[in-house]
Amino acid sequence: MQLWRLHLAVLVLAIIAELIGIQRIPIGIGAILLLPLLYAFVMAALLNPNIIKPAARLIGTREVKAASPLIVIAIMPFIAKFGTTIGPAIDKIIAAGPALLLQELGNLGTVLIAFPIAVWVLKLGRESIGATFSIAREPNIAIIADRYTLKSPEGTGVMGVYVIGTLFGTFIFAILASVFATAGWFDPRALAMACGVGSGSMMAACTGALASALPAMKDELVALAAASNLLTYATGLYAGLFIALPMVEKLYVMARGRDDATARRAAEAGE
Repeated sequence: MQLWRLHLAVLVLAIIAELIGIQRIPIGIGAILLLPLLYAFVMAALLNPNIIKPAARLIGTREVKAASPLIVIAIMPFIAKFGTTIGPAIDKIIAAGPALLLQELGNLGTVLIAFPIAVWVLKLGRESIGATFSIAREPNIAIIADRYTLKSPEGTGVMGVYVIGTLFGTFIFAILASVFATAGWFDPRALAMACGVGSGSMMAACTGALASALPAMKDELVALAAASNLLTYATGLYAGLFIALPMVEKLYVMARGRDDATARRAAEAGE
């Protein structure tokens, strides 16, 4: 009851978001579906005193600290619901077997696409290793914490991406899913598999957008997304530890190793 302001704010924002409902915005190649989850996200962000200071009159530091762990609790019903859809759709999941397994290799896309940007565009140092070897969810943070500690540059990189993903990941996933689903460029089942990146909130937002765009395939899409998410948790840890992290470390040595060595020698000479 001491956090009544937090609970009241959540209830009011949820009601407002549901009253607004799903809004469809045509953009030529398809359409963007704005879901109640997105409205709630934006309104909640505006109530965060770390973003807008006057909001501290309603939501203080104590409420913010209490809200953070509640995200995990709040997403559990989604995970449980998705889990119940896997059993009835097991035949379709088995039929998609090779595709479902091989799409896990897509996790390496963070290395191939994000690493060059981090190193040559953003000019990051070893922070780029932690930031780009994965999508930086909890299992990936554990890998970096064990290998480098979170106080290292690699730890700074992974935590930076984790925070950004937590703040904006659901919004971005929902927008991308709605655009691709309505554009007709990809098979909806492939998009559903792509929703399972190892984040419950991102998967919920992505699957919700797909289900809203293709209601006739809702159960199949949800089942494939849930199965993909489960596989990502099962295999993503090992792929990140034994494939992605060694790969990005070697790429970093090739890209910046000489620069780092030169900088160290210059520092030693200055001392």
